[in-house]
Amino acid sequence: QVQLVESGGGLVQAGGSLRVSCAASGSMFNFEAMGWFRQAPGKQRELVAGITSGGSTNYADSVKGRFTISRDNAVNTVYLQMNNLKPEDTAVYYCVAKRRAWSHDWDYWGQGTQVTVSS
Repeated sequence: QVQLVESGGGLVQAGGSLRVSCAASGSMFNFEAMGWFRQAPGKQRELVAGITSGGSTNYADSVKGRFTISRDNAVNTVYLQMNNLKPEDTAVYYCVAKRRAWSHDWDYWGQGTQVTVSS
C-alpha cells in the first residue's frame, strides 16, 4: 500500500518562505515522477511542480523562480521550497506520484497540507 504523507504547511506572511515535505512509503524508485498540486477555494486544481526520477523538473509559470522541487531518494521524501510567497499561493497543497512519467494520470495522492499566506 503506497502512502504519501505531506507535512510542513502553515501560515506565513507575504514575502516569507515555507517548505512542505512529502514522505512516501516504499521506495520512490517505483515512481518515475512526483510532484505537487494545489487547489485554492473556488479554483481549479493546478500542477505546481514536478520532478522525474532522473531529476528533471518543471514548474507552473506562476511559481517559476520562487518555488523549487527536490527529492531525496535516501529518505523517500520530496520537498517543495516556496520563497517570496504571495497571498495567491494560499491553497491546499497535494503531493502526487505516478509510476510512469509519460502517463497523464497521477496514480497516488496525499491528503494535502494547508498553506496560507497573509498579506
